[in-house]
Amino acid sequence: MFKVVEKFISINGEGRLSGQLAVFIRFAGCNLDCSFCDTRWANEKDVDYELMTKEDIYKYIKFTKVKNITLTGGEPLLQERIMELLEYLSKDEYLLVEIETNGSIDLKKFSRIEKNRPKFTMDYKLMSSNMEDKMVIDNFKYLNKNDTVKFVVGTIDDLNKAKYLIDKYELTNKTNVYLSPVFGEIDMNEIVEFMKNNKMNEVTLQIQLHKVIWHPDKKGV
Repeated sequence: MFKVVEKFISINGEGRLSGQLAVFIRFAGCNLDCSFCDTRWANEKDVDYELMTKEDIYKYIKFTKVKNITLTGGEPLLQERIMELLEYLSKDEYLLVEIETNGSIDLKKFSRIEKNRPKFTMDYKLMSSNMEDKMVIDNFKYLNKNDTVKFVVGTIDDLNKAKYLIDKYELTNKTNVYLSPVFGEIDMNEIVEFMKNNKMNEVTLQIQLHKVIWHPDKKGV
């Protein structure tokens, strides 16, 4: 059984499918406590949740008739038997399943799903998150061009570290690389100037579209 705190249809607010319809399944619980967390409510021990089987989740997804699926949290990969759910969903080749993961969970075993592997959108939490020491650097090995690594930046120091990692691990040759500003913490003009000054080819600046369309704290969007 999986602890689901929200399930809804909206548009993808971030990543390669930004602006496209998606079904969101939000799971309870997280192992991090980022300074800028915008879903902290979903991580509380007493949060209300619905217990769903993998069949329940699949039935709901099929009922929506939406093909993009985003598994999010919290941290979805902490759910017990999450591998069973991922393998179960991968059997339906019509679905495009994306996992939003926080960068602290080893992706090795999940990357080995052979058929219709889910796409990873993996955060790398930088210094301003206060969680950088929890990041699993080896995860860069398991990302490919179907996946995305997202550097969440709140300061110029964050940008400098992101550039260092992008260059050191040649990430633009391996996967899709995004810079995502912490909402309200850094001027996006600064990020653009940084990208220009450092010739950051094949790196994408993204904004959290759902926070522009709706109130930043609104749930279910």
